[in-house]
Amino acid sequence: MSEVQINNKVYLMGRVTTAPAFTHEVMGEGFYEILLAVKRMSEQEDVIPVTLSERLMIDTELKRGDVIAVEGQFRSYNKIEKGKSRLMLTVFVRDIVDFDEERNPNIIELTGYVCKPTVYRTTPFKREICDILIAVNRAYNKSDYIPCIAWGRNARFAGNLEVGDKITVTGRIQSREYQKNVDGETVQKTAYEVSINKIVVEDENRVFETSHNLDGREECASDESDCDA
Repeated sequence: MSEVQINNKVYLMGRVTTAPAFTHEVMGEGFYEILLAVKRMSEQEDVIPVTLSERLMIDTELKRGDVIAVEGQFRSYNKIEKGKSRLMLTVFVRDIVDFDEERNPNIIELTGYVCKPTVYRTTPFKREICDILIAVNRAYNKSDYIPCIAWGRNARFAGNLEVGDKITVTGRIQSREYQKNVDGETVQKTAYEVSINKIVVEDENRVFETSHNLDGREECASDESDCDA
């Protein structure tokens, strides 16, 4: 298996909430986007954009309410809106697979490089948070830029990471709604990021690893009262 396949792995199982919508075509192959609602331990849902090739849907007519499991990669691209570039994120599906109700429905593992200084902070409730932007290499000299967030001791650990450090993170993809003022109006938007439960950092001689236990109370990047129990 190539590095490109190894360094960016996603498994999702969830409920289709939108009909497939055509987004673009590459060399005659059409691609479509759906939104997939994936349950957390709290029974709340992350609603995640998923991109599929028309070839994957030849034998599968996706419709709202269907429950599917997919494997693929978490990818980024830039979209120009009103003259400004905006980072967009989607799960690019490699395969629609059989699902197991006992399996964690939202798993991601990324290996990449810290590409900007990390931002460590504490919330008004004294929870520790650290934002990390990871560049994950892809074929044809491309990279995906994936925003990640760490909590607690992972946040303290990540706060000491330096630009250029090679790290592997595991966790889940989460969606987070927020409000933004646009031309004097309050607009509801959705952000997507990786909520980290484990970080491994490698240098030439040593491997550093830290994690927190998701079997207990899970910390999250949405409203402070919206953490999974």
